[in-house]
Amino acid sequence: MTGRLNGKVALVTGGRGGIGRAICRRFLGEDAVVYAADLSNGGSTNETADDGSRFLKFDVTSEQDAISAMAKVEADEGKLDILVNAAGIEIEHTIEHTSLADWNRIFAINVTGTFLPSKYALPLLRKGAASGASASIINFGSYDGFIADPGLAAYCATKGAVHALTRAMACDHGPEGIRVNAICPGYVDTPMLRSFFGGAGSGANGGTIDTVLDSVKAIHPTRTCGTPDDIANLVNWLASDEARYASGQLWVLDGGLSAQVQQMRF
Repeated sequence: MTGRLNGKVALVTGGRGGIGRAICRRFLGEDAVVYAADLSNGGSTNETADDGSRFLKFDVTSEQDAISAMAKVEADEGKLDILVNAAGIEIEHTIEHTSLADWNRIFAINVTGTFLPSKYALPLLRKGAASGASASIINFGSYDGFIADPGLAAYCATKGAVHALTRAMACDHGPEGIRVNAICPGYVDTPMLRSFFGGAGSGANGGTIDTVLDSVKAIHPTRTCGTPDDIANLVNWLASDEARYASGQLWVLDGGLSAQVQQMRF
């Protein structure tokens, strides 16, 4: 039995990160050809990533890297069906303590790093859509683009920008057969989340990672945090032809956290 992405070509930025790696793994399980685009391949110099995807060295803030990555995909496969813009960073400060350099850096990675891959993927995505099935761009917003965690001002601003960009792209490129959506995760147990709890933002406030994660789970209606695989499951559906009518939407995946009237602060 073939997977639901059989015959499709996908590129995932941030493909060696916690969520990006899970997305690549899920796509491979659905029989897609997968390019894992990231700054490094986990210390390996091989063109094949450790999960069987094809590694592309890719700085999402570099226009030339975006051009080169899409040229490589075109040379290998002739088209692109799925682009996932999963690369991103977090800076844990209020605006008062955010330097201009840090502000520019987080916007370069989280926002420009969504714009550039999308811009240069469009010709290949049009070729993918020409086969009769829609092509799909999946951006990464955050529930922090709707509401705010303390100490994450610049991060929240970037995610709000990604949300607006997603809607604009969906309107502009839907007539070309290209669907555009954003996934907006809440708390997902990744190295970035664990770093936040040990960092200068709202952080752990003296607790250990395990005790803080227990507290986080307790304030969710589902009483659990997300996992990278939870995110990959939704990405997989949005990438598939089953989601042919889904576009221009911000898909919040947060265990019901933002549905509450008031959230506990810890």
